[in-house]
Amino acid sequence: MAQWLVKSEPDTYSFEDLQKDGKTVWDGVRNNAAALHLKAMKAGEEVLFYHSGEGKSVVGVAKVVKAAFPDASDLTGRFVAVELAPVRPVKRPVTLAEMKAEPALAGLEMIRQSRLSVSPVKPDEWAAILQMAGG
Repeated sequence: MAQWLVKSEPDTYSFEDLQKDGKTVWDGVRNNAAALHLKAMKAGEEVLFYHSGEGKSVVGVAKVVKAAFPDASDLTGRFVAVELAPVRPVKRPVTLAEMKAEPALAGLEMIRQSRLSVSPVKPDEWAAILQMAGG
């Protein structure tokens, strides 16, 4: 199974909001590369939840509960959404600065293409981030 990272401004939709809501539709993604990643997501796959803007850190783990379906906010019909549910907050947020300083994360897609709101995470990168987060 693949693993992913999604980014959201915490004042727009935070991990705490996801925990409170129990699940959410991840929609509104219009970057073509990020949209392709959404299309590739499968139910059951895990997702790192990253607060962009303020905070700039991985703060939680979520999972895909519903694979790609038409994004109701897209009037063109070109883009998809997925449904995410919370799994757990991380013990300690992992900041962008920490991830950039970690050699094991030099190839992390989110660092290489910082504008992507949805990106894949390789198994060794996933393990490194979770270790940095306290297990």
